[in-house]
Order: sequence, then structure tokens, then C-alpha cells
Amino acid sequence: MGKVEKKAIKEKIILGLDPGTNVMGYGVILIRTRTVTLIQFGVIQMGKTGEHALKLKKIFDRVLALVDEYKPDEVALEAPFFGKNVQSMLKLGRAQGVAMSAALFREVPITEYAPKKVKQSVTGNGNASKEQVAKMLMQIFNIKEMPKLLDASDALAVAVCHHYQQGTIKIKAKSWDNFLKANPGRISGNR
Repeated sequence: MGKVEKKAIKEKIILGLDPGTNVMGYGVILIRTRTVTLIQFGVIQMGKTGEHALKLKKIFDRVLALVDEYKPDEVALEAPFFGKNVQSMLKLGRAQGVAMSAALFREVPITEYAPKKVKQSVTGNGNASKEQVAKMLMQIFNIKEMPKLLDASDALAVAVCHHYQQGTIKIKAKSWDNFLKANPGRISGNR
């Protein structure tokens, strides 16, 4: 179905991503008027690739493939969280940046959500566990079995959060230039 047809009957496809360096979750939902339908969700495992740069390339390639396959109107990602391990945070930030790049490469608008915002939107509790989020999504979409890797349900939760937050979106960009202009505080000092 082409974009013109989707717009005529008020459809929107949202791709939710939970990028990681070992496992990346994705969830795709269709919004038709007020009905939310699950199209697909799952994980992409980066495998035993030891070199971080190769994992980043795989993330870019896989997100590009998801965008090309499902043709989302918008992409939503979970924003980086703050942890104690600086190296882990750096790797995660790179993974998220590469996922964003792939969506922007196809000119699909992106939006980031804080993990607490995603949990709050889906369960009503910003401190909900991954299992609680997955159980709520199982009810919403009538999913019979909990995913083995909760990265899949986390990504689906990001897509659902994005749908629920329409009209209150804070970070939205159609290009790197727009993203950088809208987020000057996210730019590091001179190198």
C-alpha cells in the first residue's frame, strides 16, 4: 500500500526500536483511525561479531532493511539511559545513533523517548519492570506467548508510546540538520 493510499484512509505505520550492541529489538504497529494493530515485532541479534564497528554496520543495515520493508511513517527510539558503566553507555549511544542515521537516511522522522516515559505510557508506572511492560503489551495485542528476549517487547512499547504521545512529542526531526538545530545541547564541544 502506497503512502498516498495510507494518508487517504488515515493510516500510519510506526517502527519502534530498542537499539543495543548485542540485541536490537524492533516493533511495527499500524494505526488506522483509532485502532492499533501489531504488524511485527522481534529481535536482531548481532551475533558473535567481536568488532564494535561491524556491529554498528549491521545495526545500520538491519534498520535500513526494516524501514524499506515496512515503510514506516515515523520511527520511535528509546533514548539513552544513564548508567554507571561509561563504556557500555558509549557503545549504546553509538548503536542508537546508527539506528537514527538509518531512519534519517530514508528521510523518516525520528522521535526519542526516555525509558520511564515508555513504561509510563504503556503500563501507567514509569518504574515498571520489563516483564510488566511485556505483559501489558500481551494484553493490548492479544499475544499468547511472552517473547524470549524482552528487547522485542521493549521496542514494541516504544512504538505504542509514540502513538499514545501524539501531540506531545518533544524531539522530532526529518533530517540531521533539523535534529541538530532542535537539540543544540546534544552537540559536544569542538574536537
